[in-house]
Amino acid sequence: MSTLAVLPVKVFGEAKQRLTPALPPERRRALAEAMVLDVLAALGRVPGLPVAVVTAEPTAREAALAAGAELLDDTEQAGQSAAAAVGVRHALERGFDRVLLVPGDTPLLDPDELQTLLASSAAVTIVPDRHGTGTNALLLAPPDAIAPSFGPGSFERHREAAGPAARVEPLSTLTLDVDTGDDLGALMRALASARGAAATRAALSRVTA
Repeated sequence: MSTLAVLPVKVFGEAKQRLTPALPPERRRALAEAMVLDVLAALGRVPGLPVAVVTAEPTAREAALAAGAELLDDTEQAGQSAAAAVGVRHALERGFDRVLLVPGDTPLLDPDELQTLLASSAAVTIVPDRHGTGTNALLLAPPDAIAPSFGPGSFERHREAAGPAARVEPLSTLTLDVDTGDDLGALMRALASARGAAATRAALSRVTA
């Protein structure tokens, strides 16, 4: 089945507000940008997977074009779910069988593990976050199988919306997103034994220097 990966990216200056106690604004921006670069790089290493980036962030637009991704305007800037919906509509218009919705704050994403996710034949495949309450990826076949509803408690919302069509697929390199200081600490510990995430490593080395 043909699949379009959709990466919604918030304006970096407004991203990661919950990291305020741990990082000053310029460090939050740098980290948000670095994580998006790493996710883009991982998606680009999955053979035959086209990528669309939905954003109003100029730096992310440049990175998307440099990575060979398609660029979609996030004109409303109404959050991750709304941006994901822009990608879903685009996937339908382009005739894709499926859409893969991936957030930009999962820098440990491994291309090989992502290919395992793409082998799913379920109508709705949900990748939970490490807490089991959020959603770190959605694979939808068709693209409008359910409406994306990210944010706190999204795992249950997505599972309830999908009903018996839902498949839960915990993937180790997609379970860790970065929203809070605790998440940031978990990421730094994980990076000690993980591979990849070069841009995020560099950004964090500047944070801790």
